[in-house]
Amino acid sequence: MKHIPRKRFGQNFLTDQLVLSQIIRAIDPRPADTMVEIGPGLAAMTSLLLEGLPHMHVVELDRDLVVRLKKTFPADKLTIHEGDALKFDFRTIPVPEGQKLRVVGNLPYNISSPLLFHLAELADVVSDQHFMLQKEVVERMVAEPGSKAYGRLSVMLQWRYHMELLFVVPPDAFDPPPKVDSAIVRMIPKRDMLDCRQADLEAVVTKAFSQRRKVIRNCLAGMFNEMELQEAGVDPQARPETVGLEQYIALTRLYSLRHAGSQD
Repeated sequence: MKHIPRKRFGQNFLTDQLVLSQIIRAIDPRPADTMVEIGPGLAAMTSLLLEGLPHMHVVELDRDLVVRLKKTFPADKLTIHEGDALKFDFRTIPVPEGQKLRVVGNLPYNISSPLLFHLAELADVVSDQHFMLQKEVVERMVAEPGSKAYGRLSVMLQWRYHMELLFVVPPDAFDPPPKVDSAIVRMIPKRDMLDCRQADLEAVVTKAFSQRRKVIRNCLAGMFNEMELQEAGVDPQARPETVGLEQYIALTRLYSLRHAGSQD
């Protein structure tokens, strides 16, 4: 029976075999990998991955697709975790000592940003991530300071990952075709991540980009004075999208120190 894609799950199934082959080459699965796929859907990518893997895990929310997956793959080849990837604890997936998870998926566009932030909390147990996302989202993820795409998502993810837009996927590669281009992104967790408190970085960056058209002195008014901005290497007259990751980290450390002092 043909599965009808469900809008509430953001389902657009990748069907182009050339694109699928290109993605598998980019992922380059190895037999010893512990691989987990988010949203396997009709298992187009799952099937190809399992040609190079003895076993893998998938996280799927759609009950009808879970039934289909169970009928298609034996349990010793595919472990199915039924549920919402936003709530799933990926740390529960068993990984051999000395290894880390590899995460892949065609992520639903309607939950892509919160899912990326959820996964960022696992960076210490992940070796790499390969995702299909809306092209505009990937461009924001990898954007450099000074570009219009650079913002909160860029800073928060670039703090944790080395990221690369690998290639663009057109709408006609999907069923049903989305209204936008997609792109494949490679995300490799940083092992030399700049030290700061995530919640404080989030607070600083969110406030900084809340009024993009204003200069950063005005955006961060009440959080930092002009002298503190200068001490962090930030031009008070600069716009938020021109301030680099290291400067946001410097501001966050200052914010954390002051916060710690106020709590004593």
